[in-house]
Amino acid sequence: MKNEKGFTLVEMLIVLMIISTLLLITIPNIASNNSLVQEKGCDALIKLAETQAQAYRIENGSLPTDLQTLVDDNFLEQSTCPGGDQLEILQDGTVQKVVVSP
Repeated sequence: MKNEKGFTLVEMLIVLMIISTLLLITIPNIASNNSLVQEKGCDALIKLAETQAQAYRIENGSLPTDLQTLVDDNFLEQSTCPGGDQLEILQDGTVQKVVVSP
């Protein structure tokens, strides 16, 4: 009796074809939604920065003057959005995107 362990070449080719088809379907969807993902990531970072500014105020008695202070004191890991947009903190502790005019 023959011991048939493992996959045949045909089975491996079928698996590779299925994986390739799935990749062809998913990669364009991910690429087309990249700007939406970056926008949502920036919105989340703004909310996090506002929360961390209040935590900084509780710990230090005053709001930070800029987001780099939050980064330097380890309240935030970054002060820019995933898409590269700069953020700024206002006097009331809210955070907004910096609008750069062309």
